[in-house]
Amino acid sequence: MIFAKAFIIGGLLCVVAQLLMDLTNYKVTPSHILVGFVTSGVILSAIGIYQPLVDFAGAGATVPLSGFGHLLAQGALDKVQTTGLLGAFSGGVASAAAGITAAIVFGYLVALAFRPKA
Repeated sequence: MIFAKAFIIGGLLCVVAQLLMDLTNYKVTPSHILVGFVTSGVILSAIGIYQPLVDFAGAGATVPLSGFGHLLAQGALDKVQTTGLLGAFSGGVASAAAGITAAIVFGYLVALAFRPKA
């Protein structure tokens, strides 16, 4: 059942992005959606709405871009509680460091393995 919940919630997030692009005649670009989803994940996490969605859907809520925003917000909040206000600047990046590093390393390896086009 957990796979069905993840599929449904993750799929609904993708449907929202697709509808935004289709209904605005492509005036909302994928870049707008990327920034919007990360920002919405941060805002929903900060007001306490996103964590129940993560508890319900698991990977369906943590894998999309809004889950990255949630990770950044939770890292910043945790670091603020331990080190004070300056933790807000380093906590988000520290909590997402493994994912950011993996994206850079695997992107580099793929660029080495295949010929990128200019």
